[in-house]
Amino acid sequence: MAMLPRAIIHRKKVDAVQRFHPWIFSGAIAKMQGNASDGDLVEAYSEDGKFLAIGLWGMGSIAIKVLSFQPVSSMQSLWRDRLSQAFILRQQLGLIDNLDTNCYRLINSEGDGLAGLIIDIYGSTAVLQCHSVGIYRHRQEIAEILLDIYGDRLQAVYDKSASTLSRKAQSQSQDGLLIGEKSNDSAEVWEYGHRFIVDWERGQKTGFFLDQRENRRLFGRYAKGRKVLNTFCYSGGFSVYALAAGAKQVHSIDSSVKAMEWTDRNIAANFDADRQSLHQSFAGDVFDFLKQCDDDYEAIVLDPPAFAKSLSARHSAMQAYRRLNLQAMSRLKSGGLLFTFSCSQVVNVENFTGAVTAAAIESGRTIRILEHLTHPPDHPTSIFHPEGAYLKGLVLSVI
Repeated sequence: MAMLPRAIIHRKKVDAVQRFHPWIFSGAIAKMQGNASDGDLVEAYSEDGKFLAIGLWGMGSIAIKVLSFQPVSSMQSLWRDRLSQAFILRQQLGLIDNLDTNCYRLINSEGDGLAGLIIDIYGSTAVLQCHSVGIYRHRQEIAEILLDIYGDRLQAVYDKSASTLSRKAQSQSQDGLLIGEKSNDSAEVWEYGHRFIVDWERGQKTGFFLDQRENRRLFGRYAKGRKVLNTFCYSGGFSVYALAAGAKQVHSIDSSVKAMEWTDRNIAANFDADRQSLHQSFAGDVFDFLKQCDDDYEAIVLDPPAFAKSLSARHSAMQAYRRLNLQAMSRLKSGGLLFTFSCSQVVNVENFTGAVTAAAIESGRTIRILEHLTHPPDHPTSIFHPEGAYLKGLVLSVI
């Protein structure tokens, strides 16, 4: 490759890079040699001239998102190696050519060594989402390598990056197909034998919350014979599992009318009319619903969107988690179960558990932790990047 701009890392900040943390912050850079624009490849060196890393330059507090801690002679080879490694891992997990479950995550950003990139597979379509300008520049190249790796398993690659790039980059980007011909904007996929219709063009994230797959399955085991409330339900994943497992009644609520349409569609795709009659949808504010609803639920799911997307919002998020969990605890019958989650990356496990504990104390009820939950193995995290473990969950018994 041609000579790249160099970021010289301050001697007091070198240790973090040498511990393989994939983020180099702007405050760690002593000086620049050469000019770098948003999305450019740059190399990081110590002040004594030792190579440290190569990555993509960004304009925020994270100046470099590292792609490799070894020198790279060909970016084409790097993309192929990382995508191939990710494919092999999903094969080992039993997710490739699985007729029972054909939707999963292929690339989980730093967890798969490609910081800023998400790739989710929905049947024969890959949905790609770039969170940096640098990755976005290489999206077509990445799509073509994907097609080469998957062969006839993959028919289309869809780019859904417009909403995840910086505001300046958003104005110059547009979602759309990178490979394949447009036949529809959604697909019917299977997850442990349950049917879900995923709309990647209009849906949140890449269309479906694949990180809750194992938690949905677990909830199904607990839901049998119970009256269930699924809050922030999006397209009804937890509701489908509950009904399939034999829940006696399921209520689903989300603030989005479109989400409730998707929920009803997924309920209809999986059950006959008799079973569908046990499900009821509500469009509205979850906090208001919890204040007014009956207090005879036997299992409640709290899976809210991220309450905090920055450290400055963490305190208010903690209060929101406390209020939400307190309301849910008050609506559970004795012996009920609460599945409660946080997907806010800046709220760690201790923060979240603390907020739920505060709610438990205020509720005055006897509450025990049955299980600790997180994302499934197709959402791996780097041991050097604990921030990647964003999804936190608890299964609580409420007496």
